Amino acid sequence: MNLLGNLIWLIFGGLAAALGYIVGGFVLCLSIVGIPWGLQCFKLAGVVLWPFGKSIVPKQGGEGCLSLLCNIIWLLCGGLYTAIVHLLFAAIFYITIIGIPFGRQHLKLMELSLLPFSRNVVG
Repeated sequence: MNLLGNLIWLIFGGLAAALGYIVGGFVLCLSIVGIPWGLQCFKLAGVVLWPFGKSIVPKQGGEGCLSLLCNIIWLLCGGLYTAIVHLLFAAIFYITIIGIPFGRQHLKLMELSLLPFSRNVVG
């Protein structure tokens, strides 16, 4: 079932969204300062490309001040906007019964796009 969901997701927007994250990641990696945020874009691209069957879990171990600072910068520079977009798409998909699995994936992506430095992708 995950394969079918991933294929439908890929055809109807997943590939375009993943390419956007990949391009953004490459742009951020052009400067040494932007590399941590670029790597998070690549992590998001992997989940956006093939979301069914993957889980988002909090990182094990202590979260340091650097992770908190990076999350705050991420939120201020586009993470909040991205999370809101995923929330809106989830609300649209939840209107129909057929769209509920896709809405759940957008909620999962919203969690990751809010605090990517504090989350890991499993699966």
